[in-house]
Amino acid sequence: MTFRPSPRSACAAVLVALGLTVGPLAARDTLMPIGDVRPGMVGVGRTVFGGSRIDEFKVHIIGTLKSVVAPQRDLILARLEGGPLAQTGVIAGMSGSPVYIDGKLVGAVSYQLGQFPKEPIAGITPIAEMTDATGLAATRVATPVSIGLGRAVPATDLLPLWRDALRPSSAFSAASADLLHALSGAGLARQVATDLRPITVPLTVGGVDAATFERLMPALPGVTVMAAPASAQPSAGNAAAPLAPGDAVGVALLSGDFSIGATGTVTHVDGDRVYAFGHPLYNLGPTLFPMTRADVIAVLPSMVTSSKLASLGATVGVVSQDRATAIAGRLGAPPALIPLEVTLNSRRAPSRTFRFSVVHDQLFTPLLSYLAIANVLTSYERQTGAATYVLRGEARLAGQPAIAFDDVFVGDQGAANAAAYVAAPLTALYRNANEPFTLAGLSFTVDADERTRTAEIERVWLEDAVVRPGRQARVRVQLRTFDGADQVLTQAIDVPANATGTLQLVVSEGPRLGQQDPRGARAELQSVGQIVRAANRAKHSHRVYLRLTSPAPGAVVDGEPLPGLPPSIAGVIDADRSGSGTTSLRTTTRGEWEIAVPFAVTGSRQIALTIDPS
Repeated sequence: MTFRPSPRSACAAVLVALGLTVGPLAARDTLMPIGDVRPGMVGVGRTVFGGSRIDEFKVHIIGTLKSVVAPQRDLILARLEGGPLAQTGVIAGMSGSPVYIDGKLVGAVSYQLGQFPKEPIAGITPIAEMTDATGLAATRVATPVSIGLGRAVPATDLLPLWRDALRPSSAFSAASADLLHALSGAGLARQVATDLRPITVPLTVGGVDAATFERLMPALPGVTVMAAPASAQPSAGNAAAPLAPGDAVGVALLSGDFSIGATGTVTHVDGDRVYAFGHPLYNLGPTLFPMTRADVIAVLPSMVTSSKLASLGATVGVVSQDRATAIAGRLGAPPALIPLEVTLNSRRAPSRTFRFSVVHDQLFTPLLSYLAIANVLTSYERQTGAATYVLRGEARLAGQPAIAFDDVFVGDQGAANAAAYVAAPLTALYRNANEPFTLAGLSFTVDADERTRTAEIERVWLEDAVVRPGRQARVRVQLRTFDGADQVLTQAIDVPANATGTLQLVVSEGPRLGQQDPRGARAELQSVGQIVRAANRAKHSHRVYLRLTSPAPGAVVDGEPLPGLPPSIAGVIDADRSGSGTTSLRTTTRGEWEIAVPFAVTGSRQIALTIDPS
């Protein structure tokens, strides 16, 4: 069924044709309060079932559910009829479809009922709740997280952080007498009475490897993943048209050689202000996501959840609010995005460069950067068996030094851990920084090798038996490499002129030494500059580290080391446990050296250096 204008809009069109001025209609004349909605009323809904054409469907009002979602949060229960709905039920992607009664906007189709419903029963979010909720403040405070930046953080440490941050809470109480009464009047089974939930949001994914996305899926609850082209072909004569109620709308999160975005339906357009969905995407609060047009390629029927297969189109504005009852934004200029470039060099294929644009967001910037890099590696390199990835690059920050990346990753999880290596400091920045910052761009080069290039520290010894203060000592380190060969490294270390007694020399892999470095802990307490410095101090896997220490008190205060403190000051710091950003040290580092090697190094050895003062 094609879109038909309401009598009011038809009248306005006639006036325009006659050259008469038509002023904006007041909201109270075009919106129907929930108090005026009665059981038995019949309305009309608008949505896109294919392409960009807006179709109509009938809406039979069953009743009003008071405080069913939350205190003073109501829903209108309705049975839908028309189009493919008899075969599909409520369709993922219909979220936001406007419902009109007597030409007045009632609200948005936004909730579905039951696991295997025989009829398309839907919940309608009242339009007043959508407009009220999205008028909230435009600032968002991050929840700090603890990330140790002294080493490359593995993917297993980051995925739970994202999953917990995005996990939706239960919207409904265990039972509702109002809901039970309405359902019993409609002849519906009692066992489905509390199974009212937001319509699933189709997450349109273009060019993303299914295995990679499946591993990430625990971090993206409440969506159904739909494979689609990376970008839509604009519909003829419609690409530049303004959005209208019933249009398909997209929320772009990642664009470029791969794309990821959520799709739904426009509910209401008030000037340049757009309201959609009727429920949250993730209830993030203030956002800066591109708002796009969308084309519906097909409706895919399913016994579980039917869904619209859609593709994102041209950007038409910005989604600035993601609230419990709607998403909202404005038509016009798009938000600024972060350029991300990944060049993959492989021993078996030509070099390839991939380019993306990522949203600025405390949750999605790290998560999508991780996904983009991991997907490049798993799409063009083998997904099973060991491999080696050497990742180098930088994160550019306006007014700050760049965060430099240079590390090697091996094993079955090498691709995921290489991607997490980038995402960890981004997570620390977006979740812990106590001052504004601008991430200007990300660029990386990854060298891939299907061999597992590893080496183990087997033995450490001194060339000279006598160690004197103020002189150099030569240290020999023997490695056993992945192909069974032995390689001996030599490093000269400077013995402090005031050294006495016995010093300890630790020769270690980077990750183990980084875990023991208290400067990398408690990143949530640091400023932007401190996070950048902590990330740039991270120990690398393809280095052999030598650390010379002596027994002397010290401390780390807010991530900054204070070695060799006088006993009186060290005692005060040690006794004061109220400073959560302070860590006491029992030893002082007297020197640190590193040797670059083309392997991922494992193992650690320690030897004592007895100082001969003669």
